[in-house]
Amino acid sequence: MDTVRLGRTGITTNKNGFGALPVQRVPMDEAVRILRAAYDGGITFFDTARAYSDSEQKLGAAFKGMRDKVYISTKTMATTPEGFWKDLEASLAALGTGCIDIYQFHNPAFCPKPGDGSGLYECMQKAKEQGRIRFIGITNHRLAVAEEAVASGLYDTLQFPFCYLATERDIALAESCQKADMGFLAMKSLSGGLITNARAAYAFAAQYPGVLPIWGVQRMEELEQFLACQKDPPALTPELRAVIEQDRKELMGEFCRGCGYCMPCPVGIEINNAARMSLMVRRSPSAQWFTPAWQEKMAKIDGCLHCGHCMSRCPYGLNTPELLAKNRQDYKEILAGKPM
Repeated sequence: MDTVRLGRTGITTNKNGFGALPVQRVPMDEAVRILRAAYDGGITFFDTARAYSDSEQKLGAAFKGMRDKVYISTKTMATTPEGFWKDLEASLAALGTGCIDIYQFHNPAFCPKPGDGSGLYECMQKAKEQGRIRFIGITNHRLAVAEEAVASGLYDTLQFPFCYLATERDIALAESCQKADMGFLAMKSLSGGLITNARAAYAFAAQYPGVLPIWGVQRMEELEQFLACQKDPPALTPELRAVIEQDRKELMGEFCRGCGYCMPCPVGIEINNAARMSLMVRRSPSAQWFTPAWQEKMAKIDGCLHCGHCMSRCPYGLNTPELLAKNRQDYKEILAGKPM
């Protein structure tokens, strides 16, 4: 079984991390069933966040009485010390634990440091001194912030988007973490659902010994794909390399990753799906994208105010209104030619 050591934390787990954002979308009993099946299949690292509605409660219910058998990371989006302590208390209560293994700043616009005036890093230090967290981490979608976090030496782990669409600079970031003895948690390992070949995604990540992919899991059949990779780790065969090369041709460049940091939209556009609809209907064909409800959602693009709110918040610097307009036009053309 492939394993990953998360740098100086000493945490060693298998090459599958469980991303618990999607389990907020399923009922409690089903979420617990999936989480326990993941553990029974050998997964021991579970990542969640205060912002993921009831995800923490579901982890707490799944691992009640067996907290010492799993590693849990969670996150705070707090921008003040008061918010930090409120989030920490809520997370500890929801997870049913007295200590969080890795507590992370959740996609901050800057890299918190001691003495920066925010007081946030000092809160992390105090929480660690109190024994309520073991290690300090940071997540980000902004490469410059991530690089600053690594260079600072202040963080035990970094969580950053990483998959086979990675640029040379992304790969250098992962390698710099390994050199700094810093754990690297790879989010968006399936690029928000646009990567559909789990074996290719797993084989790519396996090239980097210090990288732990965090797979977002919502359904048992999704979990089973990654457990199968764990039992029989795929090699980067010529066939899988061809899959990766084709996907890189189709997906590299200006496309929406679906992170959702541009939301909410003043006119109610579901940007994180609408701005990549063209790719979704081609790469993950499903009748759900053409229901009356989705047709209504896509029609909201016509009311875009071009206010710039989404562009100012996009970690990838995308021209979101332009992407929305292109996806709206493509969707209409696909819909016109699709038998309903």
